[in-house]
Amino acid sequence: MTSEREKMLAGERYDALDPELVATRERARDLCQALNATREREVDARRAILRDLFGRGGDSVWMQPPFYCDYGANIELGERVYFNFNCVVLDVCRVTIGDFTMFGPAVQILTPLHPLNAAERRVKEYGKPIEIGADVWVGGGAIILPGVRIGSRAVIGAGSIVTRDVPEGVLAAGNPCRVIRAITE
Repeated sequence: MTSEREKMLAGERYDALDPELVATRERARDLCQALNATREREVDARRAILRDLFGRGGDSVWMQPPFYCDYGANIELGERVYFNFNCVVLDVCRVTIGDFTMFGPAVQILTPLHPLNAAERRVKEYGKPIEIGADVWVGGGAIILPGVRIGSRAVIGAGSIVTRDVPEGVLAAGNPCRVIRAITE
């Protein structure tokens, strides 16, 4: 039998009120609350929390709290990923982020989706994974929507709403986000 967690990670409709999922979200939110309560000088405490929170990469992530996520375990980070203040990652599906990628303040990475049918929306949700390559820079206030892939070395302009894939090595910006030009320098 497929668990609600397995359905969630597969992008199928699932019950978000499943007790296992509720407990896992509570654990992640408790870890985020503990992280957000740390002081700048509490480097070792922050590192321990980040190792517990993320599925991978908590040992080298650079984090400026506050930070918020749904599960944490579905977030896989490469080496030295940087999150500036007030970032949100809703990880009902996998979020994979490559090495040396940087996020400006208030970036949102959102994998959840909800059915258009109101009756179904009351009891089910689903999601699509997000993949962000290496050496990407996402400007402050950008929103990355479910199912998006951003190629390595891309730059996403501040305030952009990324609704579709962005190829590698380009500057993209706007609402909806679109490619402005190749990065040649």
